[in-house]
Amino acid sequence: MLAICKDLEKTIEEVDARLSLLNETDLNHKPSLQKWSKKEILGHLIDSANNNLNRFIRGQYLDEPHIVYDQDQWVSIQNYQAMPLENVQQLWKIANLQIVNVLKNMPQKSFEKKCDTGKEQKELHTLSWLANDYLAHLHHHLNQIFSHS
Repeated sequence: MLAICKDLEKTIEEVDARLSLLNETDLNHKPSLQKWSKKEILGHLIDSANNNLNRFIRGQYLDEPHIVYDQDQWVSIQNYQAMPLENVQQLWKIANLQIVNVLKNMPQKSFEKKCDTGKEQKELHTLSWLANDYLAHLHHHLNQIFSHS
């Protein structure tokens, strides 16, 4: 878990610096009505962080909590597109710093506890697996934000 925390801390620092260099017009551009802008992708990463934080916390003391979310609804309802970049950036940073805090303080025995992330049927994953998956998901979407920027 320490490697995940170190990677996440490094990513937070790098992304925070890189976002400040981006043009808000580019971040607000929507390739089509059905696709998210880069700012909305960052908003989606906030939602992902919040839901995974919930999994990392509740998964330690509940037996297989069921935690899912509708990513399109979350992005739409929170209207990241209309928010100032600075606010979206701060939310993303703080949510990820809190994930680092929770993972660093998670007892070793909790890594193998499970959380249900299935929408249609039960999908159990260990908190360790979810942490690794979260990091991969984060990097995937950050590549979308920073490609061609």
